[in-house]
Amino acid sequence: MVPQTPQELRATARRIRRRDLQAVFEAGAGHIGGEMSVIDLLTALYFNVLNVNPREPRDPGRDRLVLSKGHTACALYVTLAERGFIPQDEIATFLKPMSRLNGHPDRNKVPGVETNTGPLGHGLPVAVGMATAAKLDQASWRTFVITGDGEMQEGSNWEAIMAAAQFRLDNLTLIIDHNRLQQGARLADTNALAPFAPKLAAFGWTVIEIDGHDMDAILGALSRERIVADRPTCIVAHTNKGQGISFMADRVEWHHKVPSAEQYELALAELAEVVS
Repeated sequence: MVPQTPQELRATARRIRRRDLQAVFEAGAGHIGGEMSVIDLLTALYFNVLNVNPREPRDPGRDRLVLSKGHTACALYVTLAERGFIPQDEIATFLKPMSRLNGHPDRNKVPGVETNTGPLGHGLPVAVGMATAAKLDQASWRTFVITGDGEMQEGSNWEAIMAAAQFRLDNLTLIIDHNRLQQGARLADTNALAPFAPKLAAFGWTVIEIDGHDMDAILGALSRERIVADRPTCIVAHTNKGQGISFMADRVEWHHKVPSAEQYELALAELAEVVS
């Protein structure tokens, strides 16, 4: 696949947002706010950065992407369908009886899913194991993991952060989807971990802060040229929950909520605007 340009990526991300919105509306459930915040990151990874092949989803030399915030599985499914891992029309089965597109991703059912996620705080430790395996094999593939910012309250993440620095995992990239909201509250009102950058830097990581909806910034941060030898990389991606949909943006209630028919039509119209 020829990597998409930033303009093409923006158009792809908008298509993914529209299909995600439709899937959540038709299923009557989903974590749409956090899906909208992570879609630009997923789009950049799957259509420009990751060395993956939909025809060989278990290729030993592939890059790995772990979506640790597994409750936003629908965004991952739509991205995988757009990339060719699963049929586009299968998205219509999201959350339906006997569907393999469950509320959290399952690597035993869905091609392209690297590990089951859902219980928060598990994805980064698994990714540390993957990156360590690549080092032991002297392999060139990279491991990426996306966590939510509320998820970073889990102590298992900080144990993994210490281990990754100790093992000099410069083939590991952690992306924090920093949308400032978690289920039921703002991050600042629960366990105010922000700012993340100085904390990760204190553990020996290379830290890059970006606008998580700016494709040029995302691609620059994910480039191999930004890797520092013997140091894992953390990208703090400042995002907005509900990105692209005005009435959802930065609203805590849209962590887990389904739009009404009227809201659905309004959101579709907003996401249909031309990408410049």
